[in-house]
Amino acid sequence: MRNNVSDSDTFNGKDIPDQFIGSVGRAFDVLHAFDGHVSLGLTELARRAGITKSAAQRMTSTLSALGYLARDEGGRWTLTPRTLAIGASYLATNPLIDRANPFLAELSRETGESVNLSIPDGADMVFVARFPSSHRIFVQMALGTRIPMFCTASGRAVLSGRESDEVRDELTRAEREAFTPRTLTDVSAIMARIDEARATGIAAAEEEFYLGDLAIAAPVRGAGDRIVGAVNISGPTSRWTPARLRAELGPQLLHTARAISSHAAKR
Repeated sequence: MRNNVSDSDTFNGKDIPDQFIGSVGRAFDVLHAFDGHVSLGLTELARRAGITKSAAQRMTSTLSALGYLARDEGGRWTLTPRTLAIGASYLATNPLIDRANPFLAELSRETGESVNLSIPDGADMVFVARFPSSHRIFVQMALGTRIPMFCTASGRAVLSGRESDEVRDELTRAEREAFTPRTLTDVSAIMARIDEARATGIAAAEEEFYLGDLAIAAPVRGAGDRIVGAVNISGPTSRWTPARLRAELGPQLLHTARAISSHAAKR
C-alpha cells in the first residue's frame, strides 16, 4: 500500500505518473481494504490500507459523504451498495461480455455445469460472466472474484498464449500459495500444464484452488489473435473425473471459445 508517493514510486509494477494524485490512490486503498471483510474498525482499516489512523479518519469521512461507506450498528465501517456502480457499469458496457453471454448460456444448458468467462488482470483472472450449474453448487463464485493464474484452468489457458520464457519468469516472481494439498507450486510442474494447454487448446486444474472442484478452460481471442480471456467449465469430483470432464465436455468448450473469439475479433 502507498503512504507517501513520489515520481520514482511504482505500483503493481508500473511507474506512477508525474500527475498521480496520492489522495485518490489512498481512497481506493481504503475501499480495497474491505476485501474479505464485512466491516472494519478505524484502526484495522488504517492498517489494512497502509495509512495512518488520522488519514483513515479523513478518508472514511469523505467516502461516507460520497455514499461509498457507512457505519453499522456497532460503529464499524462497511461498504455501501454504491460501490457496485463502477463494476456494474463495466459489466454492462464491456463488448466481450455482451457477445459472450449467449454462447456461455448455451454451453451451460448443454453441459448442466457452471460456465464462466474470466479476463486477466495482473497475475489474476477476474470473473466477469457466470452461468451456474443446474445441479447443486458447492463453490460460489461471485462476479468480480479474483483467482490466481498459476493454479487455475482459466489462468493457464491465458498463459498458454504467451512465450514460454515470459511465463516462466512471471511464475518465478509470483507468490505461488498452496491453496489445497493438490496445488502445484513448482514452476516446472506448472509449466508442463501450460505447455499441455498450448498443445491441446484446453487447460486443466484438478482441485488446486478448491478441493472437490475440477475445471477445464480454453482461451478467447480478440483482434489480432490476442488472448483476451478464457471460458471455463467447472464440475465437482462427485460427478466427474478429470479424464471424463476433458473427453466429454472438452469439444463443446473449444467450440464455444472459438465462437466467442470469432465474434470478439470483429470488434
